[in-house]
Amino acid sequence: MAKPMTKTQLVAALAEKMDSDKKSAGEALDAITGIITEEVSQGGAVTLPGVGKIYCRERPERMVRNPATGEQIKKDADKVVKMTIAKALKDSVNG
Repeated sequence: MAKPMTKTQLVAALAEKMDSDKKSAGEALDAITGIITEEVSQGGAVTLPGVGKIYCRERPERMVRNPATGEQIKKDADKVVKMTIAKALKDSVNG
């Protein structure tokens, strides 16, 4: 399996696709990341067309097991970031 694309590689590819320079592409990527982070951290969701939906889900208080000791402990309610993958992306991967 290949290594994941780094931010530098992503910025370079984005600059090429936008027919722009790396500085502008980097600023665009940072702006998109900032918008997604802000929206999801406030409980909202962001849909990236053709990629998927990023959202925040609340998990209720629950009992969990410490794998080292087997002890059951209560874990407080918390939030978790989830992503559902768009059908178009799934289909492109599976040919």
